[in-house]
Amino acid sequence: MTFQSPQFFVFFPCVLFLYFASPPRFRNAILLVASAVFYMAWRPEYILLILFLVTVDYFVALGLVRASGTRRKLLLGFSLCSNLGLLFFYKYFAFAADVLRLFGGVLHVRLELPAWEILLPVGISFHTFQALSYTIDVYRGETPPERNYFRLALYVLFFPQLVAGPIERSSNLLPQFRGVHDFDDAAAASGLRLALWGLVKKVVIADRLAVLAEPIYADPTHYTGLALLAATYAFAFQIYADFSAYSDIAVGVARALGFRLMNNFDRPYFARSPIDFWRRWHISLSTWFRDYVYVPLGGRQGGAGVVLLTFLLSGLWHGAGWTFLMWGAYHGILVVLTRAAGRLTAWRPAPWLSGLLTFHLMLVGWVLFRASTASDAFYILSHLTAGIGSLDPFLDRQLTWFLGGLGVLALLVVDLAGSALEVRWPATLRWAGYVVGCLLVLNSRMALDVSFIYFQF
Repeated sequence: MTFQSPQFFVFFPCVLFLYFASPPRFRNAILLVASAVFYMAWRPEYILLILFLVTVDYFVALGLVRASGTRRKLLLGFSLCSNLGLLFFYKYFAFAADVLRLFGGVLHVRLELPAWEILLPVGISFHTFQALSYTIDVYRGETPPERNYFRLALYVLFFPQLVAGPIERSSNLLPQFRGVHDFDDAAAASGLRLALWGLVKKVVIADRLAVLAEPIYADPTHYTGLALLAATYAFAFQIYADFSAYSDIAVGVARALGFRLMNNFDRPYFARSPIDFWRRWHISLSTWFRDYVYVPLGGRQGGAGVVLLTFLLSGLWHGAGWTFLMWGAYHGILVVLTRAAGRLTAWRPAPWLSGLLTFHLMLVGWVLFRASTASDAFYILSHLTAGIGSLDPFLDRQLTWFLGGLGVLALLVVDLAGSALEVRWPATLRWAGYVVGCLLVLNSRMALDVSFIYFQF
């Protein structure tokens, strides 16, 4: 079940009604059952993995408040090994085996390793990091242990942000499950508006841009110059529209239920430096790596090495492949160079110029992120400016390119307008906007059905 699926348009209203129609003492149970049903729509048996990790973290957290010294460290280590061990097995085992075979070939040693085809549990990177933040915060004394097992399970399984974030912290989300939420029509209306805008971004803008970018990136060596450049621009806005759409829907759906989730995007393509970009893009993940990797490793005192290691791990979090490691290294180098430039010179370019430069530096990174292989990435980067090339991709899809361009323009205008979605427009304009948004979603939904990009992570 996905947010843009017909099943969800039945599922969510039912959950919303049952949640507020039930006595407060039953509401968390309704959310927990609904979240389990939502997740099990993909692969029912994989919910056992989440419940195993919830059980481990529940008892580890209770043990942490009673233990001291080495025993506390061992308990934390057990939680880390359990969570990261499952993540490694399902997401990184095959890549690690390939790396070992590669080094074995260099050393002329033949390694016989199993080549297992394992289906990746949807959203495993997200709910693993959310569960880990709880255990680490309890270890640090920043969050009290949750003594209600089912409340902790709901914290990990909460369906709006279960599959692709935002990656919430226990200090924000867990206390909300302890309170009573009465129906608030203003919050519900605000949340549904945000969710509708998220659906428009996904099925009207992102999915249309996917139609333009994917055929070219699927076989890039058949293209050169303008086609590669246009596909790269299309993907840059596709991934932003796609991922921010999921976050908007998650935040909106949770808001309608009375819960506050963190903002995951803050107009990232208007950033004025690579550092500024990472304060605006996938904020929940950036702050997670800052608080649980970068700072514990020494932060600014650790120098460039800590920055590079943090970004390499971030790249690896996104995917088990050389292109993701290259993407992480690229952004780590950009941040290190940006810091060095800030120390060496007081010159600051005009905001429009620094924004334009930053966007195109990010564009290079998206080539590494999107390319299927390292060789494809190198080919694309070396041929982006190789003249006009074939115009067939544009002539074959003139209307799609035009509509995709309009979608990008709408995306940027809304970003510039900031809180325009929260403005109290006249009722006539509001309802006209709702109707137009719904019609756009329904019309696009008939022709396009592309999964959210971050589901693969």
